[in-house]
Amino acid sequence: MVHTVSAPRLAQRTWHIKGQVQGVGFRPFVYRLATELELGGTVRNDPTGVTIEAWGPSRQLDELERRLPAEAPALACVESMSRVLRPATSPVTSTAESPLGDGFRIIDSDRSPARRGRVTVDSAVCPDCLEELFAPSDRRHGHALINCTNCGPRYTIIRDLPYDRPLTTMAPFEMCPRCVEEYENPADRRFHAQPTCCPACGPRLTLIDHEGGTIDGDPIRAAGRLLGNGGILAMKGLGGYHLVADAGCEPAVARLRRGKKRDHKPFAVMAPDVESLRPLVELTPEARGLLRSPICPIVLAPRRDKDAVAASVAPGSHRLGVMVPYTPMQHQLFGAGGRHLQALVMTSANLSDDPLISDDEEARQRLAGISDALLTHDRP
Repeated sequence: MVHTVSAPRLAQRTWHIKGQVQGVGFRPFVYRLATELELGGTVRNDPTGVTIEAWGPSRQLDELERRLPAEAPALACVESMSRVLRPATSPVTSTAESPLGDGFRIIDSDRSPARRGRVTVDSAVCPDCLEELFAPSDRRHGHALINCTNCGPRYTIIRDLPYDRPLTTMAPFEMCPRCVEEYENPADRRFHAQPTCCPACGPRLTLIDHEGGTIDGDPIRAAGRLLGNGGILAMKGLGGYHLVADAGCEPAVARLRRGKKRDHKPFAVMAPDVESLRPLVELTPEARGLLRSPICPIVLAPRRDKDAVAASVAPGSHRLGVMVPYTPMQHQLFGAGGRHLQALVMTSANLSDDPLISDDEEARQRLAGISDALLTHDRP
């Protein structure tokens, strides 16, 4: 007697996922997971989240459904996951007849008009990018706008949803061949990282005066020297400009306070890392965890030595608002200033009660009476 073994029946399922799932490496995560489970199908962004269509044996589809929310990327937040179970297909007898023959793919986003989904927040630069930033042998060494799927700008570069490069302020910057290779490689952490770039193809950093003229030399090093000499810097951040001064230089901090018309409200202070804050404040384990997290907030903590920073930083206060760098430029600035820059006042670039300045030309004109130079770049 001859026994025949029939191929397993294939089921097809569609999931729609809402939450913080765009700009956090969610589609590459789905791709890798579905490929591991040997499923066919597609994943794409849509105006309200992410849509997944997958087909394969029911057991693998169940496994995909279980692992999607459980193993989502660190920056992702799955708020809802709805599923539609479709009828099983007929048994397949060969790869040619199987829908699995196409494998699993990331496809173009659905941009049909619909209610808008959740916009992903910006995230502090990750340890992997920091390692590349300061590694002389790395091709992104010194690249002030380094980022990857796990970190960098999101909210502040989005022009519209879904979150794809053409709908961000990175659209004018065409990726070089090496960046394209990383972007298209499922094994690379820059796989489908929309803001990805490098010194060859990304935005360029410049240090300019308030007349718009470029200041000679390496922008970061020149900015560090300016701060070390008691100057005030206007620095382009993620959501707008900051005003920066050496927190240990009383004349600079007092001048900054006068320029902002900020009489008594304390300034926040940035140190190179959490350990560097030890002489300044007392930090609880919870506070240390927050400072090391991707949100990288300002933490209000009891002061240790009130003379550790200039008197004008937080006059009359027994607490100090502290933070650590969350952009590559900020990390570089401490290195450029040498040991002299142990802490920086980092405050919003605006006059008291005015909106934060985010436009380059507005910053050049309106901050002329406060700052000595602008450390900026050409990514809007």
